[in-house]
Amino acid sequence: MSAENKAFYEYHSCLMEPWDGPASVAFTDGKDIGATLDRNGLRPSRYYVTDDDIVIMASEVGVLPIAPEKIVHKGRLQPGKMFLVSMEEGRIIDDAELKGRLATERPYADWLKRNLVSIDEIPEAEALPAPDTETLLREQIAFGYSIEDLKYILGPMAKNSEEALGSMGTDTPLAVLSTRPQPLYNYFQQLFAQVTNPPLDAIREELVTSVKTVIGPEGNLLDPEPESCHLVSLESPFIGNEELAKFKSLKDHALRATVLPMTFPVMAGPAGLEPAMQSLFGAADVAIEGGAKVLILSDRGVDSEHAPIPSLLAVAGLHNHLIREKKRTQVGLIVETGDAREVHHFALLIGYGAGAINPYLALDSLAQVQKDGYIDEGISVEDLQHHYLKAIKKGVVKVMSKMGISTIHSYRGAQIFEAIGLSDVFIDRYFTKTVSRIGGIGIDEVAIEALAHHQRAYPPRDGSLHELQWGGHYQWRRDGEFHLFNPDTVFKLQHATRTGQYNIFREYTKLVDDQAERMCTLRGLFEFRPDRPPVPIEQVESVESLFKRFATGAMSFGSISAEAHETLAIAMNRIGGRSNTGEGGEDRRRFTRMRTVTCGEARSSRLLRDDSVSRASTWSTPTNSRSRWPRARNPAKADNFRGRRSIRGSQRSVTRCPALD
Repeated sequence: MSAENKAFYEYHSCLMEPWDGPASVAFTDGKDIGATLDRNGLRPSRYYVTDDDIVIMASEVGVLPIAPEKIVHKGRLQPGKMFLVSMEEGRIIDDAELKGRLATERPYADWLKRNLVSIDEIPEAEALPAPDTETLLREQIAFGYSIEDLKYILGPMAKNSEEALGSMGTDTPLAVLSTRPQPLYNYFQQLFAQVTNPPLDAIREELVTSVKTVIGPEGNLLDPEPESCHLVSLESPFIGNEELAKFKSLKDHALRATVLPMTFPVMAGPAGLEPAMQSLFGAADVAIEGGAKVLILSDRGVDSEHAPIPSLLAVAGLHNHLIREKKRTQVGLIVETGDAREVHHFALLIGYGAGAINPYLALDSLAQVQKDGYIDEGISVEDLQHHYLKAIKKGVVKVMSKMGISTIHSYRGAQIFEAIGLSDVFIDRYFTKTVSRIGGIGIDEVAIEALAHHQRAYPPRDGSLHELQWGGHYQWRRDGEFHLFNPDTVFKLQHATRTGQYNIFREYTKLVDDQAERMCTLRGLFEFRPDRPPVPIEQVESVESLFKRFATGAMSFGSISAEAHETLAIAMNRIGGRSNTGEGGEDRRRFTRMRTVTCGEARSSRLLRDDSVSRASTWSTPTNSRSRWPRARNPAKADNFRGRRSIRGSQRSVTRCPALD
């Protein structure tokens, strides 16, 4: 790529986000007709040019019957490229010619050299010193830290530069159902890509991912000016205390920064949070009118009289307030917070508008984590902080890639989350247009949970400071978070299955049902309506007939263990239900009966996914399956499959259980 084109793209990256797609968009102004493809090439666009000057472009070839001898040229639109037909010039303008013409219209390279400032070019500024042991503990309690956070979150991230691995799923209550104070982050769940928006492989497709970002106001895309790139560039939006100090030093600079406090008065109680949010909005408006280009939201002012506003609430609320006031593009947002520590927290802050985040308390805690023995000695505190910030970066890229987004610039302000357990009024005001399918708590309850931590950090009576609570979210503790599967339920289930005692199993199910009534899950809140007449028992189907409609999900062999996959198939075969191969088919050995004490049992699945046909190593899988689960298939592939199935199937004999046929 030429230097001019690079400067053109870099300049415009200050004004708009990259287009990840997948999409191919056609456009025209009556004089030119064109199309452009997303930067990752996730949507195919192919075109023909005929000998009578007709251009045909579509997502697939063959949409119109064109004789091969009439085609003079065929091609495809490549990732990030543009296809343009000039009706006035009567020709197709090449992408390189088009981009070259646009890139040389203005001196973009010179504009960037004179205006775009790297964070490394800003003079050093003195950062705040690390707190003493008592102050650090008090801050950790005020922001809801637990021993689990230090041991299982901060420790592995600072040691290995990546998150700790954990098993899928959780058996703890939703935040809105928990009896313990919860961070506001826990009321949100990440949304992931669906079929029309495929996820990325952030490891193998690292080339298209980027966490580079710029901080400052956004210029007018339709009117390029030198000042539009007068911004501060960062290699990562997750910054240390030294980088934040540089931003705070920009007081007389053209990119002047203003610090806004993220606290509310304790004496006002829960009712003090909403007025504090309005004061924050007003202070931001005044700062913008005064010429501020960067707003730094900081909760460092927490003391006995001031409790922290949840940083997610402050960021999302201010972000949406500025959008409503049509001022959002005039400033950049930076968050200096003590409550963000997990990858999920940082993804939420970025997703709701933060341009950069300084997790000062998490960084200050790393020395203590090492002192407590959760990190090996010999690693400097500077390296620990660097590893931690790197782990955050890798984790957020992983979260973005699940939604098919490859750059932090595209993820910022996208609000790709679902709220669970927050009231509609609260969502509409502070998290505008966020998906929320059930109601829940409002701003007063959020304040109560924030004040609960603050009261432990600053008790009303003088005395020794409380210790950090264990947490019990990731590992069951008697005094920790409630778990649906705890020592009582696990023992009952294991004992019942090993001894075959049905009465013990009923004790287990009673425990689980009773726990559901303790509001551990949403389904536990449902009750049967008692006002409906009962159905006569004669009209109820038998158990055996109901079993025929039982089916397992299409779990691919690689998603669970071989033992679990076979056990599901055997169970369904025993009761007359149906199990599913999932993608990839099944191992050949499952087509033969398994020898048991009673008789040979079938362990092959009765349903075959169509996409297993193209993935199976042999045709034994489609031959041995009893039926197929259709999945948006290509008719040509289906016809080919049916023909080859009859040929291949005749070459081997398959032993089947008569009861299953």
